[in-house]
Amino acid sequence: MFVSKNLDVNEKGNLTIGGIDTTELAKEYGTPLYVMDEDLIRSNARSFKDSIDRFYNGNGLVCYASKAFACKEMYRVIASEGLGVDVVSGGELYTAISAGTDPEKICMHGNNKTYDELKMAIEYGVGRIVADNIYEMNALNALCAETGKKANILLRIKPGVDAHTHNFIRTGQIDSKFGFALETGEAFEAVKFALECDNLNFVGLHCHIGSQILDTQGFEAAAEVMMTFIKKLRDELDANVRDLNLGGGFGIKYTEADDPLPYEAFMEAVSIVVHKFCQENDIPLPFILIEPGRSIAAPAGITLYTVGGKKIIPDIRTYVSVDGGMCDNPRYILYQSEYDAVVANKAALPKNTTVTIAGKCCESGDLIGENMPLQECEPGDIIAVCATGAYNYSMSSNYNRLLKPAVVFVKNGKSRIAVRRETLEDIVRNDV
Repeated sequence: MFVSKNLDVNEKGNLTIGGIDTTELAKEYGTPLYVMDEDLIRSNARSFKDSIDRFYNGNGLVCYASKAFACKEMYRVIASEGLGVDVVSGGELYTAISAGTDPEKICMHGNNKTYDELKMAIEYGVGRIVADNIYEMNALNALCAETGKKANILLRIKPGVDAHTHNFIRTGQIDSKFGFALETGEAFEAVKFALECDNLNFVGLHCHIGSQILDTQGFEAAAEVMMTFIKKLRDELDANVRDLNLGGGFGIKYTEADDPLPYEAFMEAVSIVVHKFCQENDIPLPFILIEPGRSIAAPAGITLYTVGGKKIIPDIRTYVSVDGGMCDNPRYILYQSEYDAVVANKAALPKNTTVTIAGKCCESGDLIGENMPLQECEPGDIIAVCATGAYNYSMSSNYNRLLKPAVVFVKNGKSRIAVRRETLEDIVRNDV
């Protein structure tokens, strides 16, 4: 009935998440409200960790991709499941460390890390820094010389693989701001440069081909390309690639039209490619890292809104306006991401209307979605938009000086605040 398995309908006909009535959550905490199901977060995290243990004999590490959804409580949950994290900014790194994350289990990413961010990574003792360009390696080498430390680095490689996804979220092709290209020889020269840096310890390679990928073909092709490059580095440079980070991008079910494979299927398909290549070419199995984010967080989250105005334009469309919008979910205006929605207080009823859910920002394009099936709703009803646990809170803004919503975690029939709702004082706090 619902795209996420943690959603259900109670005896009152109301939508529940993790067994808790969503209308009661809306009353207690207000709307808009992000709700995260801790049990599903943990279940998704374990499926990846179990896959590493099963298909690579535990010779690997799952690093949760912070960009999907980051806050202290999320990092605590992730750490308690034995996962590491990847971070792409000083803010994510600081939050992870503040939450008690083991720095050895942190991968530091970013195509334009600042001097201060690189310095933070060195001072915190981050386990792996993924270098994106020569300028960064120069800066990092100099910083390490100043501090008397040596940084473990991986090089981000563009494997030239088409991920079959939206152009804005494809990252593995040659025309990308990320990483070193294989086709041009740039990646090979970058490895040679890294090996010559006295204060950098070249330990491996990283690639990421895109996001919301629903089949295994792209992942398998990328793994083959990366293993072939590892062999080239061994044969021509006598370079040992200890770590191979194959990134993330595993797709989820946003609507009934999406048909993602079980996460284990992605992991098994890629492991077959890696093991086969290692056996045929007498290459030691690398330490495998993966970076799932959306696939852990997105299915676990929903966003609750209160319906305000309703505007019927005969023979054109019906607008249902809610008390949030592009400020708490910019994904539709960015790349027309589709969602499933339900009127939480009428969840047992059939979806007998088609509506456009509009936000309250002063922008015509401020929409949650168009032509969405929904129960007949009226002002005051609660709408739940499903699978919003990733790239919603993390991409939220204060446009029109709107307040960022609270984030609530639910578990065992109880709820707790993970991120407080912003106040009007928060809005002006940094104004001079």
